[in-house]
Amino acid sequence: MENSHSASYAAAGVNIEAGYEGVRLMKKYVERTFIPGVVSGIGGFGGLFAPELSGMKEPVLVSGTDGVGTKQRIAQLMGRHDTVGIDCVAMCVNDIICCGAKPLFFLDYIAIGRNEPEKVASLVAGVAEGCVRAGCALIGGETAEHPGTMRPEDYDLAGFSVGIVDREKIIDSTSMIAGDVVIALPSSGIHSNGYSLVRKVFDVEHADLGREIPELGTALGEALLTPTRIYVKPVVAALEVAKIHGISHITGGGFYENIPRSVPDGLCAKIEKAAVQTPAIFDLIQKTGNIPERDMFNTFNMGVGMSLIVSRDSVDDAMEALCGRGVEAYIVGEIVRGDEKIVLC
Repeated sequence: MENSHSASYAAAGVNIEAGYEGVRLMKKYVERTFIPGVVSGIGGFGGLFAPELSGMKEPVLVSGTDGVGTKQRIAQLMGRHDTVGIDCVAMCVNDIICCGAKPLFFLDYIAIGRNEPEKVASLVAGVAEGCVRAGCALIGGETAEHPGTMRPEDYDLAGFSVGIVDREKIIDSTSMIAGDVVIALPSSGIHSNGYSLVRKVFDVEHADLGREIPELGTALGEALLTPTRIYVKPVVAALEVAKIHGISHITGGGFYENIPRSVPDGLCAKIEKAAVQTPAIFDLIQKTGNIPERDMFNTFNMGVGMSLIVSRDSVDDAMEALCGRGVEAYIVGEIVRGDEKIVLC
């Protein structure tokens, strides 16, 4: 690519050489994610991956795509870009694992006002870290410079992942019965949803994001940038030993939108609000914004990033597997008969 240069394109605001430098800088981060199955490195027209299918009767591919959302505005205001890539991966792979599928590979897409190689490499470093935590490979991506349509300092980060599961092991709620237990997997904080409300509550465009907040034990900006927890490895471990009948990734819409997605008609997830272990950041949001409790549970994860619905006779096995992977899971409710798919009481 040494001979690639267009003065006319550069005059229009697109720096081709910066794109090449960004690829060079990110290469070491991308290579951290390579797992068995990776066929090609970065730089080609497509990412190649050869999945291991031995022992699978009927492999099914599962895909997921998402972005970081307006949380990335916090990163832009703070000039810190190495964590939102973790959020980007988490939003995709945490969805995939809800079907019982293990993510295989990931691709990212960065739209940016002005291509600054160091900033792009920092974003990709976060994506790579997320892939390492999920056990999947970063096999490709795209950085698109958008002069004139985005401010130079702005960017939008999104991604796409593909996983695989044997058809007979797909988690689809068909085995769920009254008496099953709802297990909560703690979140690391707000994760990557509800940030339009968060930004309004704290007026982040004018706030001192470096100000220490005693209730949080850290600066406000640091708390808001805490990366989304990736649950793939703990949930895979639980799936191997426990009878799991439903999994919900608690994202935008909170409890009321996400837990019902894993509950069939005629059953209801009865959640004990008093059992929910809610981090201080949510109390601060509710108090500062004067937000009703119902809206909090319908917007944020409230400290529960994922829930598992497990057969009562295998709860101990699930808990042991989760705790063995560093997740301090706890029981937050049960499945009962009912027309409403979720009740918080």
